[in-house]
Amino acid sequence: MAAGHAEGSVGTILDTSVLIDIERGARALASAEDVAIAAITASELLQGVLRADDQHRLQRESFVEGILATVPTIPFSLRIARVHAELWAQQIAAGRKLEAHDLLVASTAVSLGWDLATLNRRHFAGIRGLRLTQHGA
Repeated sequence: MAAGHAEGSVGTILDTSVLIDIERGARALASAEDVAIAAITASELLQGVLRADDQHRLQRESFVEGILATVPTIPFSLRIARVHAELWAQQIAAGRKLEAHDLLVASTAVSLGWDLATLNRRHFAGIRGLRLTQHGA
């Protein structure tokens, strides 16, 4: 559970797309109180640092480390793994294939009963129990 969140409280998981929007200055992170990121999102952000060219690497690293220091990261757990397996099976049964990282992010939000803030709504379409928002930042 993220710091400051009691069991059953509602928060918002931020997808990488929202964090990239923040990095680009298109929106601001108002508060880290009601938001968190999935562990896989931390990995995606760190991959972005490693892929950045020399000109942008330090700036990107500073942004990412700031996010990781202020926004709680929800670790992958057995609870999330169970939800992930269920959602994966539902997607396959419905003939849909979701990108692996997106399904982990969605599973994190669903397992907590939290919203998912994303700018890529179509990536998460049709996931049972998932509430999407563009807000949260």
